[in-house]
This record gives sequence, structure tokens and C-alpha cells, in this order.
Amino acid sequence: MANKYRTLFKWINVLTDYFLLNFCLFIALLVNDLYPASGDLPEYYKVNFLLLNLFWAYCSKIVGQYNNVIYRDAGPTMLDTLYVLLLYFCAAFGLGMLFPRFSFPFEFTLHSVALLSFLIMFWKFNFLVIRRSKRRFWMDFTKVVIVGAGPVGMKMADYISSNPQLGYKVEGFFDNNAAPAKDGYSILGKVEECMAYVSAAGIREMYCALPNKDLKTIKSLMQLADKHMVRFRMLPDMNELLAQNILSSADYRLPVLSPRVEPLENKANELLKRIFDISFSLLILVFVLSWVIPLVGLIIKLDSKGPVFFKQLRSGKNNQPFYCFKFRSMAVNADSDNKQATKGDMRVTKVGAFLRKSSIDELPQFINVLLGDMSVVGPRPHMLKHTEDYSGEIENYMVRHFLTPGITGWAQVNGYRGETKETESMAKRVEADIWYLENWSLLLDIKIVFLTVWQAIRGSENAY
Repeated sequence: MANKYRTLFKWINVLTDYFLLNFCLFIALLVNDLYPASGDLPEYYKVNFLLLNLFWAYCSKIVGQYNNVIYRDAGPTMLDTLYVLLLYFCAAFGLGMLFPRFSFPFEFTLHSVALLSFLIMFWKFNFLVIRRSKRRFWMDFTKVVIVGAGPVGMKMADYISSNPQLGYKVEGFFDNNAAPAKDGYSILGKVEECMAYVSAAGIREMYCALPNKDLKTIKSLMQLADKHMVRFRMLPDMNELLAQNILSSADYRLPVLSPRVEPLENKANELLKRIFDISFSLLILVFVLSWVIPLVGLIIKLDSKGPVFFKQLRSGKNNQPFYCFKFRSMAVNADSDNKQATKGDMRVTKVGAFLRKSSIDELPQFINVLLGDMSVVGPRPHMLKHTEDYSGEIENYMVRHFLTPGITGWAQVNGYRGETKETESMAKRVEADIWYLENWSLLLDIKIVFLTVWQAIRGSENAY
């Protein structure tokens, strides 16, 4: 829940605080005429700055300044900030007493701490104001439903309702044995009616609080959730399992189980991946596509009639269609939107065969990356017809659409690329895509990019 934003807001606070700290130290140098005319700081100045930064880190750690910044109340947040400033003030003066050689003048320390106190408190106050405003007006609440109107489900609903900063709103419950309304919440229907409602209402997340004895129903809901691209969360009834009231707590925080780990649900990871996508794509656009597009475009025009680029509707994140760009590698034909390229396909032009073999035909998709429709690394986007066909044949097929599709992916570097003659080969591709979803890291993306380049140089027997 709030975990998806916690790391992002934590690092926003950390980076802002350290920027303000070092900005105040620099201003204090200027105000006290300590900044050398040469512009080159003495070594002991640099050591002092490093020590003061370490002091701030230690003081923040003691107080827990960066814990739960997204939903901690404003009062404790401001009070903790004052504690950190007080500890830092003592540490800064203690440095001068313990190590006179490395100390700054008293006026420098006083000016830097005074300015830092003002700017840090001003920043924290504005952050809290913005956070509060976002809670009330700016946050796009994610609508959720809860299956099971028992004590566990009610506790979760109460927790969500009392913590609007989490960004969730309970639409209601599905339960076979409850009255039309319970404790102020609507009972939307029977358990078997849940998925029909979820699909019609555009719900993207559901919580299952059914008793543990309904294991068959729980498994069925989990499978249906994957098929309809709904994130499934389970609220285990630990009271029933362990015969003790271990769920009761002051803030109603309950254990929530998910069928899989998704690192990219964390907004900090999502932002990091997006920064990598934009940076890498801009490099390709400037240093490769700037000359490849005119050159390849001219060759394609000389080879066959038709446009330079080929665009096709593909299934994107959350199964939203988008136009995927490629260099045209086939003669213009009426079957391009429903028929895969096959070995010896007569539609492929002479130039197109080389473009497909070398994967050069995929390069225009870096434009899709910059537009936000694709990522550098992710599950390959399939034609709409293939998504429709395979979603009914392969279990968990739609799970791959939780991710933004990619130019290359874990499936491709493991040999699952090109034509899929059998359902089994597509199932292997889906299995690899889900593994990537559960194991994402920036280093994994970089590894996949290098493997893709190596395979493009070496050539692949499945590329045709």
C-alpha cells in the first residue's frame, strides 16, 4: 500500500536535507570570508564538511527522521526535525572542542546552524502542507473491493478509511452471508459476482478476507484476478490459524499477502527505471537514430514501395493498446495485424530480412520509450489478436501486462523470440516475463541490454 511511495518520498527528503545542509555550509563560508580566493578549499575544510554530513546522518538515524515520512503525523515530524537540529548543533560544536585543528570559527558554526534550522523547518513545513493537500485533493485514489465481510475484512476497510494518505478507497464488500450494508459499508454482491463487478468498474486491486477453509474459492479468485489483470491481495485470518488474537493493534496494520513480489510497484524503482529508459533512449536517438533513420529510410524506399515506418497496435501496460513503431520490413499487406512472420515468409523484403535478422527494424521503438508507451527492457508487446487468443489458453498470460512492454526482455535474451508456433513456446515466454516482473533490478536491465547487443552482433536463428 503506502510502501509503493515510501522509498520515493524518503529519498526526496534525504536528498533535499543534504542539499540544504551543504548549501548552508557554503553560504556560511562566504558570509564569514572563509572561502579562499583561489576557489580551492583546503583539505581540512573538506574533511570538516564530510564530518558534518556524517554527523547529520548519525543524528537523523538516532531520531528516525526518515522513517515513514509518507504517513507520519505532522507534529511528530516537526518535533523530530527539531531533535535532529539540536543533536547536530551539539555535534558541530563538539567537533571544535575535541579537534581544534579541524574546527571552524564559532561564527561560522552559528551562522550555518541558524540558516540550516530556518531552511530545514521551512522545507519540512511546506512538504507537510503539500502532502496534506495531496491527500485531500490531488491523490488519485485507487478503488479496491474486499471479498469477505468478516472481522479481518472490516479491520482492513477501517484501516484504509482512516488513512487516506495511502491513496485507497473501499468501494464495498462481496460476501455470501452478509446483509446489504454492514458497519457503513456496502455489500456489492455475492463472492461469485466479484470479478464481473471488478471488470465493469475498472477495479485494479482486490483484497480477499475469506476464511482459510474457503481455499478452493480463494485459489479460483486468484486465478481470475490474474486473468483480468487485477492485483490480488490476501488477508490471512491468523486468529483462525493460531487461535490467538495476533491481528489486534493500535493502528490496525494487518498482514497482507500477495501471490508475487513486484519491485516496480515501488515508485522509487519505477522512477529509477524511467530515468534509465529516457537517458538510454536519448543516447540512441542522438548517436544512432539521427543517422540510421535517413540511411535505412532511403534503402527501404529504394527496395520496395511503401512507407519507411510500420506502426501497429500492440498491447501495452494494463492491456492498453498503443502504436508500436518499426522500420517496415515487409511488403505492404493486409495480414500484418493478425499473422506473425514465419521462416521464409514471402512478405519479407530483401532489405527487411537483414533488418529483422540484425534487429535494426526495432530501433524506432526508442521513440515509443520516450513517449512512455514502452521501456527499454520489459515483456515484448504482442499484437492485439495474439493477446486475445493466448489470454484464454495460457494461465497467468495477462500478468505480463502489469509491466510496461519493452524493446527487449528476459524472454528474448533466453531464446524465446520470433515466431511462436506452439502454445508451449508462448507459455515459456510468459514464464520468463513473469520471472522478470518478480526479480527486476536496474542491474538486471543493464545485463539484458548487453546480452541483447551481443545477440544482435552474433545473430539469432529465431530472428526472421
